[in-house]
Amino acid sequence: MTPSLDIFLTALPGLEPQLQAEARALGFDGAAVTPGGVALGGDWEAVMRANLHLRTASRVLVRLAAFRALHLAQLDKRARRVDWAALLRPDVPVRIDASCRKSRIYHAGAAAQRVGDAITAATGAPVQSGEGQAGAALRVLVRIEDDLCTLSLDTSGAPLHRRGHKRAIGKAPLRETMAAAFLRACGYDGREPVLDPMCGSGSFVIEAAEIAAGLAPGRSRRFAFEALAGVDRARWAALRAALPPAAPPAQRFFGADRDAGVTRQAQANAEAAGVAAWARFTTAPVSALARPEGPPGLVMVNPPYGARIGKRHMLHAVYGALGRVLAERFAGWRVGLVSSDAGLAASTALPFGAPGPWVPHGPLKVRLWQTGPLR
Repeated sequence: MTPSLDIFLTALPGLEPQLQAEARALGFDGAAVTPGGVALGGDWEAVMRANLHLRTASRVLVRLAAFRALHLAQLDKRARRVDWAALLRPDVPVRIDASCRKSRIYHAGAAAQRVGDAITAATGAPVQSGEGQAGAALRVLVRIEDDLCTLSLDTSGAPLHRRGHKRAIGKAPLRETMAAAFLRACGYDGREPVLDPMCGSGSFVIEAAEIAAGLAPGRSRRFAFEALAGVDRARWAALRAALPPAAPPAQRFFGADRDAGVTRQAQANAEAAGVAAWARFTTAPVSALARPEGPPGLVMVNPPYGARIGKRHMLHAVYGALGRVLAERFAGWRVGLVSSDAGLAASTALPFGAPGPWVPHGPLKVRLWQTGPLR
């Protein structure tokens, strides 16, 4: 495999700065923000480390080639110049996902077929095309925009927010990658307690506990690159073997929800993630929320927005009650609140600064509101 690679870490729009900061903190030098993610250079070990350790990336792509393609014959010719045999095995199915925008090649299906033909000719690997296809272990992305074709290999497989240890998912869950990015945006570094008074499946609490315990987010799952030809299995085994055991944090992490079934799910997720010893979930309404003993920390909360859960006109009272409880009982704590609705956030009457950028969350867009230490 080629030692020098063009690596692209994808992120939800709006979360690129958090991904860049995390990549640099993990030693990925040269990480540069571009729309939709972070670009960097590295070798296959860097690809492995990125998949294993990055919390805020959605996927890790390797850019294989970029060239002008004005018609399908040109696409076919240049796709055949890629050394597919060095990457793909004849016994591993490959899926081709193609998109065309503002280009003379406008038929995505035809573009996918030409790249698939090049792969089959070079490797004999069975090829599927189309987003709806299932069963392929590897995925090649064909993106043609303004006649520029980019071929990329998805080295992650399942999106990286699927950590591999969550068992229960509630309504409108916040992806783990989003939870980690919002925690980072609030300055969380693992050295303070975190409390979520509307915890749902526990994403904020569990991510915070994992960060504090030094647990790699990809420790429980497999990745697509493991099915590549020529993968250095010994090096990958060494990287996994070098993962340290959990370091018990000095602080604790707390989640609460008024639904007992939800808190049971969150507790089960914490146990599956290996952080149950430091995370406590209680069934309680916001009005009964108590400040934990010990130093102040960070309240992270993703309340209902009234779009998929709850009715907006009734949620102003909920947000207002949350704000009053935090203002009265959580002096010294900071607050991070995720919402799609500025009016609901304002109903807390908390001293938020300017909100962060919009971030896609399913069919909605959400933003992060933050306070300094409450007085």
